[in-house]
Formats: sequence, C-alpha cells, structure tokens
Amino acid sequence: MSSMFRALKVFNYRLWVTGALVSNIGTWMQRVAQDWLVLTVLTNNSGTAAGITTGLQFLPIIFLGPYAGLLGDRVNKRKLLLVTQTGMGICAFLLGILVVTGTVELWHVYVLALLLGVASAFDAPSRQAFVSEVVAKEDVPNAVALNSASFNLARLAGPGVAGLVIALVGTGPAFLINGASFVAVIFSLWRMRPHELAPAVRVPRAKGQIREGLRYIRQRPDLMMIMVLVFIVGTFGMNFQITNALMATTVFNLGPGEYGLLGSVMAIGTLAAALLAARRKTMRMLYIVGGALAFGVTVGVAAFMPSFVLYAIALVPVGLASLTFMNACNTTVQLTTDSAMRGRVLAVYMVVLQGGTPIGAPLVGWIATEFGARWSLGMAAVVAVLAGLAALVMMNRRNNVRLRDQIRAVRPFAMVPGLRRSAG
Repeated sequence: MSSMFRALKVFNYRLWVTGALVSNIGTWMQRVAQDWLVLTVLTNNSGTAAGITTGLQFLPIIFLGPYAGLLGDRVNKRKLLLVTQTGMGICAFLLGILVVTGTVELWHVYVLALLLGVASAFDAPSRQAFVSEVVAKEDVPNAVALNSASFNLARLAGPGVAGLVIALVGTGPAFLINGASFVAVIFSLWRMRPHELAPAVRVPRAKGQIREGLRYIRQRPDLMMIMVLVFIVGTFGMNFQITNALMATTVFNLGPGEYGLLGSVMAIGTLAAALLAARRKTMRMLYIVGGALAFGVTVGVAAFMPSFVLYAIALVPVGLASLTFMNACNTTVQLTTDSAMRGRVLAVYMVVLQGGTPIGAPLVGWIATEFGARWSLGMAAVVAVLAGLAALVMMNRRNNVRLRDQIRAVRPFAMVPGLRRSAG
C-alpha cells in the first residue's frame, strides 16, 4: 500500500475513516444550512446573529473541555464516542424538524447550537486522541493527515450539496440529512474489533488531575507556543462560515449555491494540504509557524479580490495554508504528549482552538456588518501574520538560530527545547 495511505491497512481505521467521511459530509451541510437559515430566513443578513450562533456552538468547550479531556483519559473512548455522536445526531434531527414544520425561531437555533456544543465538547478530545489507539505510533502522523483528508473531502462535497438542497427544498432537509449521517460513524464504532485496539492506560480518579495536565503543558515551551498560535489564528482567522456567507451575499449579491461553492473550492486547498501531510513521516516546527504566516498572507490577498470567481480561486491557497498549519499543530501535540496525558492535553488544545470562537465569531460578524466583509478578512490576515512573526522571532531567540540558517536547514522537532525529550 502507498505510504500516503499506509494507515488504511488497519481494519478498524478503515471503518473509522469511512464512517467519519459520511458524517463529515452531513456536518458541512449543516454548517452551510445553519448560517444560511440565520442570515437569510431568520434575520436580514445579520452577521452578528450568525456570529452569536457560531459562538454558542463553541462556548461549551471553554467550560467543559478540561473535564471532557479528563473523562477521555478515564473511560473507554470508543464507548464515549458512541454516546456523543448519538447526541449530536439528535440535535441535527430536532433542528431539521423545527425548520420543516415551519416553527423554527432564532432562539431555537441558539439553544440547539449550544446543546450541539455541549456534545461536541465531550466528543472532540476523545475523537482526536482515539486515532492513537486505532493505529500504531509510527502511523499516527499518516492517520491524522488522512483524517484531515477525509474531513476536507467531505468539505468538497458537503457545501455544494447543501447549496443545491437549500436552493431546491430549503434548509430543513439539510439538517435531517446531517442527522442521518451520524448513523455511519456510530455503525463504524460499533463494528470495530476491540481486541485490535490499543487503548491508553486509564487514569484512576484522583484530585488535581486537571491542574496536573495544565502543569504538564506549562512545562513544555513547544506546546505553549502551539497553544498560543492556535488560539490567535483560530479565534480571529478561522471564521469562514461567516465571512464566506457575507462575502457571497453582501459583496457579490449571490445565493446559497454560490455560497456552498466557496466552501467546496476552499476544500480543494485543504484536501491538497492533507494529502501532502500524509506523505510526511516527521513533522517540523517550521510547518506550524510558516503555516500561520502563509495563512495570514493568503487571507489578505483574498480580501482584495474584486469578483466572485477571483475570490473563490484565492480561497484555494487559503485552504492549503490553513490545513498545513492545523495538521502540523495537531500531529505535533499527539506525537509528543505522554499517552496518559493525551486526553487532557488535546482537550486544552481543542479549548484554545474552538474556545476563542465565542469571542472571535461575534467580533468578526460585527466588523463585517458595520464595515464590510472585506474588513473582517483583513483583520484576520493582519492578526495571523503578526502572530506568526512573533512566534518565529521567539523560536529563533530561544534556539539562537538565525532566520537565514533556519530557512536553509530546518531542524525537526528538536528545534524547540523540551520537544526532543518529550518525543521519546
């Protein structure tokens, strides 16, 4: 089997990635449908309302994330995922029924977004850590990259399908389809061969375990740098479900089909980045810092595109840069964290990645509403570039490495103090 797809030789991983692909297509359909419902049906293109909806969906992870990670370290992750995936499917079905019956109101969307966020908060850390139990350690980078490829392959199909469904029959059926898609991932979890899994040692109950996880991160300068970068870029830059919707409707005066197409076009870049990452057997810190810088530059270019077609084309390199950055961060955290701490560390990672959305999404929506969608993209670009430059300077100072020498010969994980020690 090609080295790009080597993790697929594992039966349980093939089941997992197939079920996730189907479910992710439904998830992307819901993301598009939810924003379209709020922007065009329940409000008059209110970026603020769309931002609040997105913010509520990610708010629970701020408060529940550390506990969710600790729970993932204590219990069987496969069984926990069966519960969380079922809960997320129920939320999608409820919203779909409300829309189809014509009884949906904006507060309904807010409440269900919050409930979905609760289920997702418990799901995300265990789902991220679960891949390390499905494949051998040497295949984890490939499995993480293929997870990203599956997610972004779904991103290619999901928004476009959602746009067609919305244009033909409205947003309600899109939510119902997403609810049904969770059956695929639940089935894949149910059919796995438990004896072929390699579950991490469960952490017994004790006091101060969350604080122990936080201390572990504070003692790792490499993890601290990743967490700060992910928070800044995720909070102010990863809000394309809002900015693309507003660019399509308020800048280019187009409909749901074109909005869905933007997500699919962007996924061309993210899918390409995932496949490139799948070929790598090691990860380098420069992919993290360079990815943040490239993300800022490409978003800045996209903000100035004068037409819908040029804007769509500009989203391809945006997707390439964003996924390169996110995959490098995720893989580094997974590979360099002790197995007994992985759930808690990944929970903190998910908190900083998604927990800033309740701040960033309403802010981005407000800027887009008050000053225009292009300004919200411009802010994201400036913030990402400044964060990437600051991280690059700090990394060079800590390692006493000149930028010119670093570009010539990038050192792997050992570039950051503490990383070589933890990688073993």
